[in-house]
Amino acid sequence: MALGRQGERQTDLMVGWAELPRSPGHAFYDRLQAVLIEAGFDGFAETQCAPYYASRRGRPSLPPGRYFRMHLVGYFEGIDSERGLEWRCSDSLSLREFLRLETTELVPDHSWLSKTRARLPLEVHEAVFAWVLERLTEHGLIKGDRIGVDASTMEANAALRAIVRRDSGEGYREMLKRLAVESGIATPTAEDLIRLDRKRKGKRLSNEDWTSPVDPEARIAKLKDGRTHLAYKPEHAVDLDTGAIVAAEIHAADQGDTATLRETLKVAEANLAAVGTGPTAEEPAELVADKGYHSRDGLKDLEDGPWKSRIAEKKRPDVSRWHGDEDARRAVYNNRARLRSGVAREAFKLRAELVERSFALTLDRGGMRRAWLRGRENLRKRYLVHVAGYNLGLIMRLLVGAGTPRGFLPALSAQLVLLTTTDGTAAFILVVVTDTTAAILVLSVQPEPHGGS
Repeated sequence: MALGRQGERQTDLMVGWAELPRSPGHAFYDRLQAVLIEAGFDGFAETQCAPYYASRRGRPSLPPGRYFRMHLVGYFEGIDSERGLEWRCSDSLSLREFLRLETTELVPDHSWLSKTRARLPLEVHEAVFAWVLERLTEHGLIKGDRIGVDASTMEANAALRAIVRRDSGEGYREMLKRLAVESGIATPTAEDLIRLDRKRKGKRLSNEDWTSPVDPEARIAKLKDGRTHLAYKPEHAVDLDTGAIVAAEIHAADQGDTATLRETLKVAEANLAAVGTGPTAEEPAELVADKGYHSRDGLKDLEDGPWKSRIAEKKRPDVSRWHGDEDARRAVYNNRARLRSGVAREAFKLRAELVERSFALTLDRGGMRRAWLRGRENLRKRYLVHVAGYNLGLIMRLLVGAGTPRGFLPALSAQLVLLTTTDGTAAFILVVVTDTTAAILVLSVQPEPHGGS
């Protein structure tokens, strides 16, 4: 065989359709595509988005289903930025098939994602999230009997060094220069400012005094890894029987768990009611949460309502004083009694496993631990579709045994069978089975005949 040499590339004037490169497809995305098409996802998305586009005039937009599919790819591939989404979809023929692109169509630009998200309100994204919950219900993946709640942190797309004072608009570095001049340093250097900032008394960054000029809704908070940064607070309500996320909210990072619990439970209750598993005062659902959600006022609001609380309680060295508040006393004691049962211990084990897993998959593996969007509502739109991808992964795990493309490997099983007879003949049978093929290997061994004497 002669050596082939690379020549200069020359663009072909005409290329036949059969000569264009085609993708055999990715088995995971092909199966997910079948689930979406069978359930009528594209028609549903177009119906929800139609009121926000012109009815007749104007150039037709790209299909809304493509917008949501690209964000689903962000979860399944663990891509955080929209520029990264554009590049990944352009680089993969399998993802082009998943986006339902024609042969000559280009992958939508990242700016199209931003413009489409700005055009579509939050209600459309909530409707898509609710549509995925309906698919989970069809597959028996929503029970609604036990709901676990927990929160995490998400780093905002804003620098802490760029914060300014709310009252005067003075930046942090400008404030240090002013303090240095007032202390007698006429021309302070960077080292002088660092030394002054380290030694000055009463140093603290309060959200009441400081804000970010580029993302005013971001708040100064301590992240899960110990760093202090501008952040948001995602909060999940998870079905402890299936692992499905029934509510995914984005709150301000400086709000405590007891302050955000009511809003998250309100959304969870509405989503569960929409799929026919909503809790009621006659048939309440169990609410499982950690010590950060325990408060007298919160337990009073939950008592005799659609939620039966099992919220962990901090150990108090002193005696509780109720000051005549019998409703709070009754709510706290009822919650404490429910914590002593074996059902509560099992529920807390599930909460520690499933709720924490939902954050690990959506934030860490899914690429949303660091946000690239600004504004709470803007971020909520992206996050709802992101979490919808997590819920679709539960359906895929039920259908094909894997919730992500990386986890989708052919299930392999092998069995070895040994058969023997009385005359010493042995047969070895090896059976190998995958999801698509099966193979059998048979090996027979016969003993050599012994010479007679």
